[in-house]
Amino acid sequence: MKGFTRGETRFSLCGLNCTLCSMHLGGYCPGCGGGAGNQSCAIARCSLEHGGVQFCWECPEYPCPRYEGFDDGDSFVSHHNRQQDIAQARELGLETYLARLEERRTILDTLLAHYNDGRRKTFFCTAVYLLPLEDLRRVMAALAGRPEAEEQPVRERSLAAAGLLQEAAEGRDLSLKLRKTKRA
Repeated sequence: MKGFTRGETRFSLCGLNCTLCSMHLGGYCPGCGGGAGNQSCAIARCSLEHGGVQFCWECPEYPCPRYEGFDDGDSFVSHHNRQQDIAQARELGLETYLARLEERRTILDTLLAHYNDGRRKTFFCTAVYLLPLEDLRRVMAALAGRPEAEEQPVRERSLAAAGLLQEAAEGRDLSLKLRKTKRA
């Protein structure tokens, strides 16, 4: 959007966790204000109309009617809990929240580099976004504790990582399956 720029591209002004989004990772989305390919966005336009706030929560009108049903029907898991993620960023402070987001990204990068059989990118993005950091740390420690795994074919490593993540999710009563977009 013309005239709209962002200093922070890991966490969008509306609460998207861009750094964990499979579209962003795949280079299909530069993030709001992120340069070429940036799509017109009603919330970016709203930001400009409200003095260029960097995050919606900085606006005196937040939460506004734009957030009603905001997370419903989007299939990208990093888009599911924008208001919850905004609340967490505000509670922890932006720097602490972003540090935790970076830790998640490091875990995701490791999973993609060493455990992805070419079919698990979205699954890993979903798991890293939804699972608590302590669960992700345990899964990564369990994987690191298997030095013989480096000798295994990537398919076997992928199945092991996916199994541990699925087990952690089930322990939290979380589903790692994508939610389908609602059709009109």
